[in-house]
Amino acid sequence: MSVYGDKAEKLFREGYNCAQAVLIAFEDITKLDRTTAAAISSSFGGGLGRMREVCGAVSGSAMVLGIVKGNYNPDDNIAKTEHYHLVQEFAKRFKEKYGSIICRELLKGVDTVDGNAPEKRSKTYYKKRPCPIIVRDSADILADMLNL
Repeated sequence: MSVYGDKAEKLFREGYNCAQAVLIAFEDITKLDRTTAAAISSSFGGGLGRMREVCGAVSGSAMVLGIVKGNYNPDDNIAKTEHYHLVQEFAKRFKEKYGSIICRELLKGVDTVDGNAPEKRSKTYYKKRPCPIIVRDSADILADMLNL
């Protein structure tokens, strides 16, 4: 467990989506202010706009990896390769823990509401979903990978 995992879970419980919670948790590392981090990651909640694709916590973690260790030179294939390796290593560790990086698979068996409107956050919402712990674990995996 890391302070980043604690912070990410707390942010999720405050109402941020899973991608936002992870990205904002690393604000001291990314140097993004909270408003900018929340805006950048806002589209990735619910598995990309609530389409239940790649888990938002995974996407938020990939954003942190991009900011901290990403490639910015389109001609540097070595840096691209190294960066993709990091993202794939994160996904491997996440899959080892959860079996998938796909939101709908992570929520299998959870009674969710279809559509694009986010569900109201309540005690029942947090009780029925694995999301707060997934967000925590994502940040912990990321902190470990970044040696934080």
